Formats: sequence, structure tokens, C-alpha cells
Amino acid sequence: MRQHAPEASIFLRDPESNLLQGLGCQGQKGQTDRARQKERTKLMSRSPQPSPVSGHDGPYPAPVEIAQQSVRPDWIDYNGHMNVGYYGIAFDKASDVLLSMHLGVGVEYVEATGQGPYVLQSHQHYLNEMKLDEAFCVRFRLIDHDTKRLHLFGDMVSRQSGNICATQEVMVMNVDHQTGRSAAYPDWAVQRFARMKADHAGLVRPSQLGKALGIRGR
Repeated sequence: MRQHAPEASIFLRDPESNLLQGLGCQGQKGQTDRARQKERTKLMSRSPQPSPVSGHDGPYPAPVEIAQQSVRPDWIDYNGHMNVGYYGIAFDKASDVLLSMHLGVGVEYVEATGQGPYVLQSHQHYLNEMKLDEAFCVRFRLIDHDTKRLHLFGDMVSRQSGNICATQEVMVMNVDHQTGRSAAYPDWAVQRFARMKADHAGLVRPSQLGKALGIRGR
């Protein structure tokens, strides 16, 4: 299960940002602390990079379709349909499969390196109701990446109707569990990201991507 970190920017800029600075959890660091952190970073950069323990180098399906789930009884709310909170759980379960089975930076990577993907920001659109026992799959595309972050877009598709029932746009950042700071992925992972981005480049841009929240007609 990925850990979530609120209130951080979704835009791929400032690749040297770290989680604590992005969240505003720490004030100004002293010169000594900064020097020590730089030295640790240099030492880590000289350490051997971990080898992949899961995933593959591509080519990747466009989009990547994650196997079927179905709406559980405890996901139904008083309106008689799948509650909005469980859409997030369903997307999260599917993205764990994407990260592990395709990109190799999921739970196996966390166990091997002590680093893992934190969600910085997500934006969901709810387009059609989902009912009890309704089967669905989730399709992912990689929109963008840098050495630390992944910008992903997923849509949830009903097996019964074929309709897109929800979409999710999400920004994920690799975080070192020991330091609580962002960490660069190894070269093999970044190469996989680049391959998936290229494989997905021909997909039609979804209308929900980057869409702002607001009341139309004002």
C-alpha cells in the first residue's frame, strides 16, 4: 500500500524538491545540516544501484490494463452505489499492480531498498455509477516522469457496459523511508519510465487530464 503525503505540487518542476520541504514540515535548515545532507547524497550516489526485482523493460501495452475487480458489498453507500471513497481504494490497488508487475517499483522494490512511492496529489472524476458486484478494470497511461516522480492517469471501465465510470490523475514520488526525503530512482527504473511514456505517447489525450475544478458557466 502506498503512503500518502498531502499538500504537494503536482507539476514536474524543481526535481531537487524533497518531501519535508514540499509539505512545509520543516523550517530553515542550518548550514551544517545542509552540508551533512549534501555529503550523504554524494555517498549514496556512489553506492551501487539496486537491481530490478520485479517488472519488465517493455514494450508496454498502451494503455496498461489491470485485471478485473468487482464492487464489494461494503463499498455500497446509502445511495445504493459505490461510495466515492472506494474508487480511490480501487485505483490504488490497481496502481500497486502497475508499479510492481510492469515498472518494478512497487512493494518488492520497497522491501529491497527501503524506498517507496508516496502519492503527492490525486484528482478524480466520477462519471458513471457503479453498482454491487459490477466488474471493472483499470487502464493506466504514463503521462510524464522525471528521476523521482511519475505522473499517471487511469480510467475505470465497467465490464458490463463498457463505460468509463471514473478517472484518476495522480502524481507519485519516490521517498526514502529512513530520511523521509525524496530519492532518485535507479537508472533502470528511469529507463522503464521513458519506455512506457514513449509507448503511451500515441494515446488520445483524455479530456479530464489537467482539468481544473470549478463551476462552469460563471
